[in-house]
Amino acid sequence: MGLRRWSWDAQWGPAGLGDRPLLEALQAAIPDETVDAVIEATGTREQRRRRLPTHVVVTLVVAMGLWASESVRHALANVVAGWREGAASGGSAWHLPTNAALVRARQRAGARLFRLLFHAVAGPIATAETGGAFLGGLRLMALDGTTLDVADTPANVRAFGRPGSGRGVAAFPQLRAVALIETGTHVLCDVVLRPSRCGEVPAALRLLRSVGPGMLLLWDRNFHSFEMVRATLARQAHFLGRTKVNIVLKPTELLSDGSFLARIYPTPTARRRDRDGITLRVIEYALDTPAGPGQDKYRLVTSLLDERAFPAEQLAAAYHERWEIETTLDEVKVHQWAHPRPLRSQHPREVVQEVYGLLLAHLAIRTLMHQAALQQGTDPDRLSFTGALRVLRRAIPRAQRTWPEAFPFFATTS
Repeated sequence: MGLRRWSWDAQWGPAGLGDRPLLEALQAAIPDETVDAVIEATGTREQRRRRLPTHVVVTLVVAMGLWASESVRHALANVVAGWREGAASGGSAWHLPTNAALVRARQRAGARLFRLLFHAVAGPIATAETGGAFLGGLRLMALDGTTLDVADTPANVRAFGRPGSGRGVAAFPQLRAVALIETGTHVLCDVVLRPSRCGEVPAALRLLRSVGPGMLLLWDRNFHSFEMVRATLARQAHFLGRTKVNIVLKPTELLSDGSFLARIYPTPTARRRDRDGITLRVIEYALDTPAGPGQDKYRLVTSLLDERAFPAEQLAAAYHERWEIETTLDEVKVHQWAHPRPLRSQHPREVVQEVYGLLLAHLAIRTLMHQAALQQGTDPDRLSFTGALRVLRRAIPRAQRTWPEAFPFFATTS
């Protein structure tokens, strides 16, 4: 079926005929055995039989990420709707817990469980068949940061801070998130969460733990530093980043494509003495804007020194893949969460838990989209994120009617 006629309903079926592939995609993103392993590793498995065992709390928190604009209780109701229908027609009765019970269950599970679960399942998923995911055999990655408004409670203000500006303080406390993504699939591969008062650059350096050989890391000018270059190379990864205009880059060799080699140093003293420098390649170009031709000037630095293998024009075009992380963060904040509404949770630990629920839900959606794109032989960027979110929301309740034993992630009776 050609892309022009492609739609989620045509692919998966409007009446649940295709629910099984959808739920299999979700299980691929968040395997049930991984959930069990993390529950055991964190010692959060319940000690007595409960209506809301830890496994169900995991389901609940991920559901909060899929139905982020609804209350916690309604999110759980959406997940178990099909199972409750089956119970009403002859199975054992199961009633939705009260809001107070849901709060206590989330408090028992804590935030560490969800942080470890996210890091256990997050990572690149693109294959050689994934369109737009590689450049010259290097997997394209990007990092950037954003802030998330959280509920205005005294505990959240103390934990995360309320940022201010010349026009006053923000309406809500804010949590800062710095993320690493795979640009070809928009999959969030790693995230560092910090109070709003913390800077993005130290968090970005921490994200390099998830960067390695065979990757090309893209960053904006605010993240460029000698330490970022040094640490990326220490991870045996390549980089392509923008720099600020005040960075001293003296040409040491002019290359045939108009780029040049230069050296950067950890300190001005090291530069004067030509000591401890790192050689990199500099690419300068300008884009036309409504204000006139060549008004938007770029200066990129890269560890890809061979201009024949990686021409300057090719790298300049590849750098603008960095904007895919802006789209990814928009998917989480606008389409999943419905910003500018603040996150629901009233206490810092549950805020962190809720954010990881959003990230796990995003991973599930993007895994589904990647599998659909591979089947259609198209670029994942050509598919609709909101369409995937809607179809997954429809499939989850229906799955309870037919195959709870096949998808233990949704087996709420355990």
